[in-house]
Amino acid sequence: MAGTVFDQNLSLEALSKASDLKKRLLFAVLALFVYRIGTYIPLPGLDPVAIAELANRHLGGSGLLNMFNMFSGGALSRMTVFALNLMPYISSSIIIQLFTMASPTLEALKKEGESGRKKISQYTKYLTILIAGFQAYGISLFLMSSPGSPVVIGGLFPVIAIPSLICGTLFLVWLGEQITSRGVGNGSSLLIFSGIVANMPASIANIFELGKAGALSAFSVIVIFATALAVIVFVVYMERAQRRVTISYPQRQAMITKGGSVDGNHIPLKINVSGVIPPIFAYSLLSMPLMLANLVNNTDNELLKSFIAFFSRGGVLFSMILISLIIFFSFFYTAIVFNPTETADNLKKAGGFIPGVRPGQATADYLDYILTRLTVVGALYMSFVCILPDIMNAQYGIHFIFGGTGILIIVGVTMDTISQIYTHVLSHQYKGVLRKMEKRRR
Repeated sequence: MAGTVFDQNLSLEALSKASDLKKRLLFAVLALFVYRIGTYIPLPGLDPVAIAELANRHLGGSGLLNMFNMFSGGALSRMTVFALNLMPYISSSIIIQLFTMASPTLEALKKEGESGRKKISQYTKYLTILIAGFQAYGISLFLMSSPGSPVVIGGLFPVIAIPSLICGTLFLVWLGEQITSRGVGNGSSLLIFSGIVANMPASIANIFELGKAGALSAFSVIVIFATALAVIVFVVYMERAQRRVTISYPQRQAMITKGGSVDGNHIPLKINVSGVIPPIFAYSLLSMPLMLANLVNNTDNELLKSFIAFFSRGGVLFSMILISLIIFFSFFYTAIVFNPTETADNLKKAGGFIPGVRPGQATADYLDYILTRLTVVGALYMSFVCILPDIMNAQYGIHFIFGGTGILIIVGVTMDTISQIYTHVLSHQYKGVLRKMEKRRR
């Protein structure tokens, strides 16, 4: 009954009374504002006109570099201090998590709780510095050796650019942590989210401009936006979809499991347990050979041309590799966030059981069976959404902004942030009720 009252009172008025939440929202907005300012602070020693021309040559179309430019909110195309964005940090997180599963030492650290988590986070940041330094050096070398080089300070440029790019990435890592702890939502996800959203108005305007110029028919414009709406609805539905596993408690006990809470008499298992992590990991790995290839300034090499063309996306082989990586990381990350054996043990200790399934190993096998099927569906769903921009590009010759990893991030981050806001408001309401009850007792 109390929950129903709180849900009904969850309004703008309730939001305005939650002072702590207002402070958190204000902090998050100001942090994102600082981030957007940083995406316009250029690296020293570059000619902005030459940078714009270089960006038009290398960041056009729907290639991987264009996608990472979208993640950075255009910082890569403007070659600013935030050009690398959080991609080195994401890459280092992939490597550390892979090593955690293979290394007994890191696995032991992971089980130490908060202290172990801090050490692993520290190792991740050290690796972030190495990866960011390597990528910053590659960018410096590429800018200096490109035809019509935008570098105006000669050999001094790498000395300035490399530390600037590394510090830019580390600052964003720190800023993301501050948003997570003092704001609302996941900080790193919100930074990437804001970069994607910042590019959307220009992309939408571009579609209308193509329609006005006759490059796209009115029917094609309608199809594009109708498809966009359908994709958003589909992603929201899939992200909210759950498979509820019925649990029986002889004594009606409540418990919490690792990787998912027991909701009343059900364990809610999401279809997409791993979230948007698999596509981001997949694209991060696929981007590495492309960055190396772009360092070789030899446009006459046919093999190099073919290699770069392969990573321009849209090809059958590239799509197959992308889908394979998404499926692999879906199973990999699901195994990290949900442990069927541990969940089965916790159920047994709490006196709960799944009707028709024996407690212990049989329960773990049953949960693993369900989770495997859900992961297959989730991986195929993410794969379809990620290759949809390539299909639209092949059909209409435009970069489809309402598909791929971008829409997954937008929907996922929006739903997660709204959920946290909802939780904060409910918490504030519960505290208010408790204070009133305390006053009445006095």
